[in-house]
Amino acid sequence: MIAPRRFLPSVPALQALEAVERLGSATAAAEELALTQSAVSRQLQTLEEQLGVPLLNRSRKRLALTSAGARYAAEIRGALQQIAQASLRLQTDMGGGAVNLAILPSFGMRWLVPRLPGFAKAHPDVTINMTTRLEQFNFAAQPFDAAITFGDGDWPGSQKLLLAREYVLPVARPALLAGHSLNRAEDLQRLPLLHIQTRPRAWVEWLAAHGVEAPHVTGTYYDQFTTIIQAVLHGLGVALLPDYLIGQELAEGRLVSAYGGPTESRGAYWLVWPEDKTDDPALCQFRNWLRDEVQGEDMLPR
Repeated sequence: MIAPRRFLPSVPALQALEAVERLGSATAAAEELALTQSAVSRQLQTLEEQLGVPLLNRSRKRLALTSAGARYAAEIRGALQQIAQASLRLQTDMGGGAVNLAILPSFGMRWLVPRLPGFAKAHPDVTINMTTRLEQFNFAAQPFDAAITFGDGDWPGSQKLLLAREYVLPVARPALLAGHSLNRAEDLQRLPLLHIQTRPRAWVEWLAAHGVEAPHVTGTYYDQFTTIIQAVLHGLGVALLPDYLIGQELAEGRLVSAYGGPTESRGAYWLVWPEDKTDDPALCQFRNWLRDEVQGEDMLPR
């Protein structure tokens, strides 16, 4: 027995509480849940009575959660997501098991997805469920069997497989570079430099690799590679971009190197999984297939 029934409220009541906390009103929650506002209010009242804790501050104008209600809603949100994901996995499992994989958006779409038809052909009974995440994975709190991530390979309690090293190139629109004499790496600091939030020290490290000490590098920040690539294409500045993401733009001449050739990043791309998932049959098949994929690929510096 997991817990006494009084500590396991109905899912609709929990959904109503979570929606009110997230959306800020019972009206918005009712619209999202396809219920009437009075039905949402009844769900919340039943939940209060079952738990014996005030969850709502009621007034004539609006309904708001108490601090205890807000905390409770935030805690159950993850549990509701896990229930929904577990139900979806059960419905979509093709019989050979499933791998719930967290992926980085750009690397996942450009590197992994083009390879997946090969896995599907070799293992048609294994389902790969993918969720894009920019934040660092947390296997203890999130329902992932594995993650494809970028870093130095140091994740305690996890095992890993090296997938690819990353090489970055300072690129810009040709028109932005016209009239600028860029003979040394430090000359790039005269141009607007664009930063990616997941690599806040990328420019500092690149300049250091070219003999330039620059503890602080100013510029604008972008949250995803897709966004920063568009910014560079529109002439907003120079960005350090992984060469695998911009091969077509370089070949077409829409982007050019602002200085030098590709430089290896400090981190790399890895498949990471918790130690207690090492022997999971579906994950083993996926991991072994990935290992075969990367064997023989160019892992050496360019």
